Amino acid sequence: MNLNINKKAILVVSFGTSYNDTREKTIGAIERKIADAFPEFDIRRAFTSKIIINILKERDNLKIDNVSEAMNKLFEEGYGFVIIQPTHVMNGEEYEGLLKAAEPFNDKFLKIEYGQPLLTSSEDFKESVVVIAESVPEIKDEKTAVVFMGHGTEHYADAAYAALDYRFKAMGYSNVFVGTVEGYPDTKQVVNFVGAGSYKRVVLYPFMIAAGDHANNDMAGEEAGSWKTEFEKRGYKVSCMIRGLGEYAGIQNMFINHIKRAISD
Repeated sequence: MNLNINKKAILVVSFGTSYNDTREKTIGAIERKIADAFPEFDIRRAFTSKIIINILKERDNLKIDNVSEAMNKLFEEGYGFVIIQPTHVMNGEEYEGLLKAAEPFNDKFLKIEYGQPLLTSSEDFKESVVVIAESVPEIKDEKTAVVFMGHGTEHYADAAYAALDYRFKAMGYSNVFVGTVEGYPDTKQVVNFVGAGSYKRVVLYPFMIAAGDHANNDMAGEEAGSWKTEFEKRGYKVSCMIRGLGEYAGIQNMFINHIKRAISD
């Protein structure tokens, strides 16, 4: 294969979402921001969720590559320099799966670099708090509890959520709480944490790149067991903000900075 080092690509790898509107407002927005920041690179997309890939193919006839397929296409098209930038929140199972899928290509390209997930370094946690504090107006109201719902995982990277919660409070935002759907802290714990305060209102935000199924149903759904109904049962006035992290300009910029670090390393 005749590879050209001046033929460059950034492969933006996301978990994916089956919600078309939020996909363009989050994943699409991140990709467009990256394209503007690195005009000398071509931008490609890959998803790591097989379920999402299959749903989009069957429902919308939309073909999204997985990591192996995307990397193979780049190789066959003669790209010499490839940067893989995940939009995953943490260094968990999805990111490890990405690395495993890309590993066979490490020796094929003339140059390959890897960007890091959103919350990787200590500085990332600090910067995320700053970005969110500037982007979420309710944080300024000390009588309102601002609750972020992350996905959660059985992977040890699940500790990132509790660490982020701690970082919010250490930086002066005692009314911010971070919980998860499938990890720690869980719904019951977050409700109890909020209950220890004297809040009258709760505002729920997803702490996920795209505001898809979990945000619309587990967080904001009207059925029993959703975060919205659990807080309402306890007498809080609850508002739900269906806004994925990918919509925040500051979060988009964090991914751009991760790419810059990958290039300079």
